[in-house]
Amino acid sequence: MTKKKQSTSKKEKSSILKIFLLVVLILLIIGGISAYRIYKQIYLPNVVLKNKQVEYLYIPTGAAFEDVVSVLEKSNLIDDKGSFEWLAEKKNYKNHVLAGRYKIKNKMNNNQLINLLRSGDQEPVQFVFNNIRTKEQLASKIAAQIEADSSSVIDLLNDKDFLSKYGFNSETVIALFIPNTYEMYWNLSAEDFFKKMAKEYKKFWTEERKSKAAEIGLTQTDVSIIASIVQEETIKNDEKPIVAGAYINRLNKNMLLQADPTVRFGIGDFTIKRILNKHLKYNSPYNTYIYKGLPPGPICLPSISSIDAVLNYKKHDYIYFCAKEDFSGYHNFAKTADQHIQNAKRYQRELNRRKIMK
Repeated sequence: MTKKKQSTSKKEKSSILKIFLLVVLILLIIGGISAYRIYKQIYLPNVVLKNKQVEYLYIPTGAAFEDVVSVLEKSNLIDDKGSFEWLAEKKNYKNHVLAGRYKIKNKMNNNQLINLLRSGDQEPVQFVFNNIRTKEQLASKIAAQIEADSSSVIDLLNDKDFLSKYGFNSETVIALFIPNTYEMYWNLSAEDFFKKMAKEYKKFWTEERKSKAAEIGLTQTDVSIIASIVQEETIKNDEKPIVAGAYINRLNKNMLLQADPTVRFGIGDFTIKRILNKHLKYNSPYNTYIYKGLPPGPICLPSISSIDAVLNYKKHDYIYFCAKEDFSGYHNFAKTADQHIQNAKRYQRELNRRKIMK
């Protein structure tokens, strides 16, 4: 072999080596780019929350993967929809969509987000209800905090057969709900919500409370009915046991309760500030100026303080009471009708002076 041929052969080998190294370098670059792209789709933050660190994602019962993507997109919870969809398919989330309320944190990556949604590890709702007078208000309050809609709740609140399983009817059922703060999952159905409340009701009515009710000669529902009237009569917790004692005295004497709040409830107009003679004649089973005994059901959702005020009512000889003329929220109590008439006149004069006529 000549020196010229040897030189050419070396050059060819050198060129081939350079091409090979270049190809390897290009492949490494492509591989690096691909690897980074995959890494980015999996591990770099994709949840972008503006001006907050936490947001909640609500996935309805029966939702499909497309619905989840739509909610994420409409809520502006994710920056790159495509990367989320890609990883969701790789992790088979499309076939594992679970309803619920999920706590989404700012700067979560797709892997963290999908793992959370796949796990079904939802954030409980701190359910609260109070200041409720009617079943419609109750249903609305419930529907505002869990997935069940108000119409499904109302249907159950009026379902005789369903309510009988819990020992209530459509008039007394509101007593099942004890105002408090409860932890529960957002995606509860109306039926499951009732089950939850029934358990809480049993917890509330301890042996001590049941024993006190029995000593007074009242059922648990009776206590709630009286407590609802007491609550509508006074906002002063220290006065509630006294008001409760006056109503129990009337019951024991077989008197008409003559409770103004029951008249207002029967009419269905809660804006009435002054009960007039025409209101007292309104024929309703809730009008305790016409019908003896307790009304058919509670006239509001009584608070725990109101229920306990009845169970621990103040023993006294008062039969009558009337709001104080100073509008302090407290009442003047009386043992006789004459005393009560004088108290009522003072209050009525003040109503007239303030031009409160209805």
